[in-house]
Amino acid sequence: MNPTTASAVDESAAAPVPSTEPAVSLRGLTKAFGRSTVVDDLDLDVASGEFFSLLGPSGCGKTTTLRMIAGFTDPTSGSVLVGGEDVTSIPPHKRDVNTVFQSYALFEHLDVRRNVGFGLRRRGVDRSQLDARVAEMLELVELADKARARPAELSGGQRQRVALARALINRPKVLLLDEPLAALDLKLRHAMQVELKSIQREVGITFLFVTHDQDEALSMSDRVAIMNDGVIEQCGTPEDVYENPTSVFAAGFIGVSNLMSGTFTDGAVGVTPDLRVPVPGRPGCVEGDRVSVAVRPEKIWMSDLTPAMVQAAGTIVSTSYHGATTQYLVSLGPDVTLTVLEQNLPRMRADDRWNPGDQVRIGWLPEHAVVLR
Repeated sequence: MNPTTASAVDESAAAPVPSTEPAVSLRGLTKAFGRSTVVDDLDLDVASGEFFSLLGPSGCGKTTTLRMIAGFTDPTSGSVLVGGEDVTSIPPHKRDVNTVFQSYALFEHLDVRRNVGFGLRRRGVDRSQLDARVAEMLELVELADKARARPAELSGGQRQRVALARALINRPKVLLLDEPLAALDLKLRHAMQVELKSIQREVGITFLFVTHDQDEALSMSDRVAIMNDGVIEQCGTPEDVYENPTSVFAAGFIGVSNLMSGTFTDGAVGVTPDLRVPVPGRPGCVEGDRVSVAVRPEKIWMSDLTPAMVQAAGTIVSTSYHGATTQYLVSLGPDVTLTVLEQNLPRMRADDRWNPGDQVRIGWLPEHAVVLR
């Protein structure tokens, strides 16, 4: 972002004063299509000024939830509150929310300036105020030099910023974003993630962002809700949902997790006859429980092991070079294969890495194992 952008925003467009009232509250929100329930009795609060992400696979109910908040889809039951006001029965155009779609939905026959100001013109905002606010928004998204361009003349990233400016110009309480970066290439998507987060911080508006991309959700969000089959599996900060998953689904959907199944006895989970994984604090386990243990690939070491680590002997099954890291599949037995991620250090050469068939010893600290039921 341009460091001078903030000075271009007039006093009337300053970030909203933080409120103790949630920006969005969902109470018992349910949506069924025939016999299929796609959103199931959802309760959720999104704080004012928060960048909140709904994350999950296709068909999990996240976009349907967004559409019910926007008013484009009527809930089967439950309620939607925006800024403490029940808007469940209020039409979309009367809700204090705006939506940015994956397709951007720009008017191809209008230039950038008129696309951005479209909503204000429909509301009858006077010309001088409209021009000032359009100029302000174009400065914010760094498109002042493209004011007279048509959408067809813009790159994907520029089109996305026009759609964002058009939504922000109405100064909604909540901005809803339905996978707005999905159509961009990887490099541009990463650049736009940084830019989108910066804009949200600058304007101070609540962003509710829907995505299936875990990297997007982790890198941009204040909090993330992981959805699966119409319910929220886990909700918390990016660090919390990554480091402390609370279900097998959450552990597998956020990043890569090594899941090992076994029986809990005497403070540990027996995974193989030769491997017992200690469980610090025995979280929710009783003797004889069948549980899963999750260990992230980057938490596992294949060198410089210490006595404090849980250790196991294994065989390299395959290797995969990823530039900064190398990924190894290590077999510990007939039914247990773990993914291990090691940094490629500057001093390393290609022949310093392990190869398929090599016998290795791996280890991790007990506190890096998470028990899931």
